[in-house]
Amino acid sequence: MEQKEQSRHTALELSIGARMRARRRQLGLSQTDLAERLGVSFQQVQKYERGSNRVAASTLVAAAEALSSTVAWLVGEEGGGATEDNELFLALAQPGAIEMLRAFNGVPDSRSRNALLTLAQEMAQVRG
Repeated sequence: MEQKEQSRHTALELSIGARMRARRRQLGLSQTDLAERLGVSFQQVQKYERGSNRVAASTLVAAAEALSSTVAWLVGEEGGGATEDNELFLALAQPGAIEMLRAFNGVPDSRSRNALLTLAQEMAQVRG
């Protein structure tokens, strides 16, 4: 397999895994819960979510059903711009990202939210 084709497949697996993780977390499911619905081990779900194992077509269909989603969404064919979506879902797949977002959304005062955003940007040494 050519290097270019292999990196394309790797990017696809990472994207699918990130979407699976984000959706699973959004639904409040554990990796064990999803694994039981898919008939695989939770370690296998971990590998799917990290993009280290490819998801078979039949498993992808089962995952879409278990996650109340569609196969098209899991592979990035539904939604906004593919590049922006992939970046977003890879970011949301980071441990603690969804909890951080929920906490941020739970802060009622806009000035406090802005202060948190500034703090996070400073910590990341990124200005946006």
